[in-house]
Amino acid sequence: MILNLQVEEQPTGSFSFGGGYSAIDNLYMVASITERNLFGRGQSIQLRAQFGGSTQQFDLSFTEPWLFDMPLSARFRANQWEYDYDEYTRDSKGASIQFGYPLFDYTDIYFQYAVDVSEVTEIDEAYYDTPYLIAGEYTESSVSTSLVYDSRDRRFNPTEGSHHRVTLEYAGIGGDVGFTKATAETGWYFPIFWKTVGFLHAEVGFIDENSGKILPDYERFYLGGINSLRGFDWRDVSPTNEDGQEIGGDKFVQFNVEYLIPLLENQGLVGLFFYDTGNAYDGGPIDLGDLRQSWGYGIRWYSPMGPLRLERGIVIDPEPDEEDARWEFSVGGSF
Repeated sequence: MILNLQVEEQPTGSFSFGGGYSAIDNLYMVASITERNLFGRGQSIQLRAQFGGSTQQFDLSFTEPWLFDMPLSARFRANQWEYDYDEYTRDSKGASIQFGYPLFDYTDIYFQYAVDVSEVTEIDEAYYDTPYLIAGEYTESSVSTSLVYDSRDRRFNPTEGSHHRVTLEYAGIGGDVGFTKATAETGWYFPIFWKTVGFLHAEVGFIDENSGKILPDYERFYLGGINSLRGFDWRDVSPTNEDGQEIGGDKFVQFNVEYLIPLLENQGLVGLFFYDTGNAYDGGPIDLGDLRQSWGYGIRWYSPMGPLRLERGIVIDPEPDEEDARWEFSVGGSF
């Protein structure tokens, strides 16, 4: 059979400018320029900048979706990132190259090499003696591989499908930073009744410092915030040393349960109830009897400006110096 198709190419370039609010960054602004069909070859290039209360980030990425005339994708990314943590400031410059290949239906494998040079400054006086937090410049050279399965029917407010990822990263190919990190997560969406949806999510991670190398604080595990344990402040769930300082963990575990209720289906408005639990640990095994817990409710809306989340987390058994509840809000996109 011979088919004659007439097609009309639509504009492939775009410029976006937007803003939003998050518990991490407070108010932030985002601008990007994207070309999705560079030179008519299906390649894409994007320049993106973000300015917020705690971060300044610049990203340049180039993607080739069909390398060597086969379904092998390649992505090059360069970035400059400055973050103002509560305890210190990190100024980072880095680059990476990633290759991806489809193995089966919904399943892809990725290989990446990345290099990062970070300068840590302005350390809070209370953290001068913390072994993972020393002022200076750190060079990190790493390789990683990820296996990803994604059968969700859509990215925001899915109604069925699952998403799973396993990643292994090794840093220490040159440079002074060296570690071995393994993370795994699984998430399941399933319809229940009256178009309501259940969601189960679990995530675990381990990191180990390589002999003769440095494991900096920003590579260790902290939990808390709208994408982790809601109700807790960002990076607020962490093991502490004998002086009560939060030092991050070398392992963590996290579980999330959600019940999603469509409120205005055509408008993409969804209500939810959730339960979060997890913790980060330093040394020793993971203790499932020592998990921090929270529950709460909220709404999500796929608005014209992009995904919007408004959620209130309530901490179960808060410690004396912790807030017992917290509203968290994030919205962003382009217009």
